[in-house]
Amino acid sequence: MAKTLDKQAVLLLIVQALYGIANALSGTFVPVYLWKASQSYTLIGWFSMGQYVMSGLTFWVAGKWVKEHNKMNSLRAGIILSGLFYCAVLLLGEKAKLYFLPLGVLNGMALGFFWIAFNVVYFEVTDPDNRDRFNGWSGLLGSAAGIAAPWVSGMLITSMQGEQGYRLIFTISLIIFSMSVVLSFWLKKRHVEGSYSWMHGLRQLKQKGNPWRRMFPAIAAQGVREGVFMFLVGLTVYVATQNESKLGTYSLLTSLVALVSFWLVGKRLNKNNRKLAMLIGVIMIGIVILPLFWKVTYSTLLMFGIGTSLFMPLYIIPMTSRVFDLIGQSEESAREREEFIVLREAGLVLGRVIGLSSYLIVLPLNHSTVAITWLLFAVGIVPIAGWWFMKPFLKEQRA
Repeated sequence: MAKTLDKQAVLLLIVQALYGIANALSGTFVPVYLWKASQSYTLIGWFSMGQYVMSGLTFWVAGKWVKEHNKMNSLRAGIILSGLFYCAVLLLGEKAKLYFLPLGVLNGMALGFFWIAFNVVYFEVTDPDNRDRFNGWSGLLGSAAGIAAPWVSGMLITSMQGEQGYRLIFTISLIIFSMSVVLSFWLKKRHVEGSYSWMHGLRQLKQKGNPWRRMFPAIAAQGVREGVFMFLVGLTVYVATQNESKLGTYSLLTSLVALVSFWLVGKRLNKNNRKLAMLIGVIMIGIVILPLFWKVTYSTLLMFGIGTSLFMPLYIIPMTSRVFDLIGQSEESAREREEFIVLREAGLVLGRVIGLSSYLIVLPLNHSTVAITWLLFAVGIVPIAGWWFMKPFLKEQRA
């Protein structure tokens, strides 16, 4: 029987939910905003590249702060920098397209500071018996944020037209980020111990027989898909419909399905059925892309989005839980949790850069719907390789 979550875990989920709502309100539309100003797939790609690379570097550098000092300040810094990012987009307006790389770097810093602290605190407030439950709730709240926020944003942008709608949603995001910072002060200051090892991750990967030599490529496979899907799906929906409101409705419907799916999977998943669940998940998130080969329309995109939302929890919950179980497998590795979380992020960033590089090679040359569909399919089936690397970990049982 899975253990219940304590008050600190619940509070961490609420802070994450507010952060998710603020990002869902505006983040869904940032690539669209830049696209409308530039009409350039290349610009969107380089904005994302700046974001991914800076996020990884921030994880690595902030790891020292989080391990040796107050990790809650890193969490708050991430929320504040996210607010500054949307504030910058708000103030720059149409000129944002000229500063796509600095804006990507700023958003990457924000994400890095927030998620390094969040992941360390998440590890500390959960254990193998309630980690699937926490991840189920995390996905459920993330889906809930994705239901209402982008839909409201899409309606506001469409009804107000021009810059006014974007200005309003970016402003609302700033207010919610502020609420998240205030609430974070109720999270306890965590105990710190030990000193940060800068090259810890590299030593793990060099060591023969080290389990991270298999775990790292599995994480990278997850990143390859994320690197493209995180922005290209929403952008494709907008380009196909030329309507922010339809993108908001798309997000509402797919997030509603994801909410139900995360709740069910989080409730049913355990250490005995992770392997089969993950296999079904990685196969199905590839298969659901196939309708787009027939025709890229709002209807086929919706079929793809709903299918992805339905099966993604089967893949992402065991993937996340098993990585953190590996970090906590011994007292020694638990003491090095910050370094291992940085190593996990390095795998994700490497994968995202590989996926995004394929995008930057293909799309500037050919951005037809056929090319986009093949790209989505090519990176969308990479998690199958991730499942293969994960197999030994999914077999392991604990007494």
